[in-house]
Amino acid sequence: MRTTSTGSSSRRRHVEPPVGRAPASPAEVEATLEKLGVRPSRRLGQSFLWDPFVADAEAALVAVTPEAPVVEVGGGLGLLTEALLRRPTGPITVVETDPRLAAHLRALFGARVRVVTADALTYRLDGRETVVGNLPFSVATPLLLRFFELRIPRLVVLLQKEVARRLAAEPGGKEYGRLSLVARLYGTPELFRTVPSNAFTPEPEVEGQILVHTRRTGALPVPSVEEFERVVRTLFGQRRKKLANLLPIVTGSRAQAESLASVAGWPDDWKDRRPETLPPEAYFGLARALGAPLGARPSSR
Repeated sequence: MRTTSTGSSSRRRHVEPPVGRAPASPAEVEATLEKLGVRPSRRLGQSFLWDPFVADAEAALVAVTPEAPVVEVGGGLGLLTEALLRRPTGPITVVETDPRLAAHLRALFGARVRVVTADALTYRLDGRETVVGNLPFSVATPLLLRFFELRIPRLVVLLQKEVARRLAAEPGGKEYGRLSLVARLYGTPELFRTVPSNAFTPEPEVEGQILVHTRRTGALPVPSVEEFERVVRTLFGQRRKKLANLLPIVTGSRAQAESLASVAGWPDDWKDRRPETLPPEAYFGLARALGAPLGARPSSR
């Protein structure tokens, strides 16, 4: 999607960086970045949200009590931080990897937020925080997987539309796969507003989408996450093949595959199906059957 003629003409005019607030137009973003000496990296998928209505939509989905801590990943130029401050959230920590942007955020918000110069992939979280952020498209998936593993109670993220749809995909479609299953292993993903590419500067080549992930209550439904991921990678690595040919690769034999599929509660016609047709619960059941003690597993004889 291209920028409007109004947006294009505003870029041609000289615009000063805003004072006392975050930039809220493409021209203001460009002026602020120029002042800070920051050049966005297209290789890393670095774009800055300028649309305050999108930021408000994200902030509204955070939905935490006034005491609950909030961590914003990638504060950028502060548009989402401003939106969060307009709502009754708990203490806000902004994690920003670029020291120039971190200094800008400290000057803009003062004591109202805590700004930490750190990489969100390694920043220490204790699992109590709600995490919100506009995730750089290049690192969105590893960030989300880390937050899932930390059992973050609620994630509100704006990320590449394609990735968001893979995370929330239902069985039966081409988008349904490993990411969909991992997201449901740890909780419930929900899709919200689609964000056009011209809401960012520089404008990316793809649209974004807001996704909310709510943590699963209680224990995970599999005995070993590592084993579950191994099974899913194997089965979805050749997703056009039927499960009759794929499951024995995981179990070691066709007889054991039939026994474990029965224990896992797979449908009678599973041999004629492909991996994307089975719901998450079928894979959770298989992981439990594979994780049972050897003496408790069904016999292949």
